Amino acid sequence: MIIKTSKQQGFTLIELMIAVAIVGIIASVAIPSYFEHVKRTARTEAITTLLDAANRQEQFFVDNREYTNDLDNLGVVSPTEHGFYTITVEVDNDAGTFSFEATPADGPPLKDDECKTFVINDAGLKTATPSTNSAKCWGN
Repeated sequence: MIIKTSKQQGFTLIELMIAVAIVGIIASVAIPSYFEHVKRTARTEAITTLLDAANRQEQFFVDNREYTNDLDNLGVVSPTEHGFYTITVEVDNDAGTFSFEATPADGPPLKDDECKTFVINDAGLKTATPSTNSAKCWGN
């Protein structure tokens, strides 16, 4: 006489619950880290654009003995490459000053409550609002 033994196939409810718990723990660590990385990447786009714009503005001044309000004269595009920030410039040629500002236009910067806008001026002063620690926002 032959006795057939049947093997159980599949997962038990306990095994499934353990797998879901493990995935939940991993997600609770990975998702906030991912969003923080995305915010820092967007900030980098604003920072590099502002530093480049300030450098080009100084070169324009050397060539023309005045600053310009026109971003096209500097070769600076607004919005930025990925469309995250809008760049604006304020110039006071009588005082010999300028200021570039990057304000959130789209994407992750709109949800960045620490470092919304970035500003750099002719003296190289770098600020970010609403942050009380602009150096953190600028990566210093």
